[in-house]
Amino acid sequence: MIYLDYAAGTPLSKEAAKVFQHLSTEVYGNASSLHDAGGRAADVLEYCRHSAGKLIGGAADGIHFTSGGTEANILAVQSLLYGLPDHKKHFITTAMEHHSIHNAAAFLADRGIDVTIIYPDENGLITEDILAAHIRPDTGLVSIQHANSETGLIQPVNRLAAFLHQRNILLHCDCVQSFGKLPIDADQAGIDALSVSGHKVYGPKGTGAVYIRPGVSWNPVYPHTVHENGFRPGTVNVPAIGAFTAAAEYAVKHMEEHREHADRLRNYLYDQIRRQGLPISFSEKETDGECLPHIVGCFFHSFEGQYIMLECNRNDICISTGSACSAGSHGPSSAMKALRKTEREARQFFRISFGNETTCEQLDMLIHTFTALWEQKKGESAI
Repeated sequence: MIYLDYAAGTPLSKEAAKVFQHLSTEVYGNASSLHDAGGRAADVLEYCRHSAGKLIGGAADGIHFTSGGTEANILAVQSLLYGLPDHKKHFITTAMEHHSIHNAAAFLADRGIDVTIIYPDENGLITEDILAAHIRPDTGLVSIQHANSETGLIQPVNRLAAFLHQRNILLHCDCVQSFGKLPIDADQAGIDALSVSGHKVYGPKGTGAVYIRPGVSWNPVYPHTVHENGFRPGTVNVPAIGAFTAAAEYAVKHMEEHREHADRLRNYLYDQIRRQGLPISFSEKETDGECLPHIVGCFFHSFEGQYIMLECNRNDICISTGSACSAGSHGPSSAMKALRKTEREARQFFRISFGNETTCEQLDMLIHTFTALWEQKKGESAI
């Protein structure tokens, strides 16, 4: 099998698996227990909290571990809004966010929170002017993704954070796709809160974290919670969090070489598709903004993305038509709508995403499949 859907999930790294096994069999006490076994688990958890804080450029006491990126996004947005005074409850987010943010926004709107969805400019970017056009005196929180999961487009969050801080507005960033791929320095950038996920950086599924800068007010979604400093209920999964931390440390340490590897693969893919004369265009070429090199959004003209995905799967190649969390949805994704694609264009979209193990030889097999589909299509048209 050729796996090219790393933006949806990664395999567990050897480093993370080793830590998970060790902690599961040797440090199995409940971190909330007062005996020595619980103390050892609590010590591991404290190490993970400090490490995660360093990796995102924040303070350890702002880290709250979760079950993944979706829960991290939902809890972060709700907790921050619940912590704001009544005269600052207006919430702004963007049209191309992950479904978890849109679901949180819909939930909040149903409960009387005023929500505004903003659209990007022609490059897919959120600008200060766009924010300024929608900010109100009661705006308290804005949530903007750091990088899009379908196109890889990177938002200028540092600049936007400074703009919002001048107006006493909090910024939450969904950093699930960018964590371990881009340098993140939350406190220096002025990002008040962010969300990350374990299984996007070769950690275990079911792990994630929210960072809320100490001093930022928040109220828990689940009142009277004692775990994770009151942020999230339930016994903390120390082995999984330890494995997530090990994977994240490795990803950040080797970030530059992994980025260079993805850059080479992306350039190779572009070059080979051009050489084959395939009618495939790329979302990255349609913007002046920067994109994560390991995510390649594609449009194969004359084909629906779903058909391309199924044909690739028939040839033992895994790609996707967008975010795995919206795979059951019908119609164009929110990202495609936000980029003002027609329904026909949006349905042609599919995503290729590279991992550390991806090779040019694997991309050759992918291009061979694309070429066969195109030759078949041309043959049918000639009849």
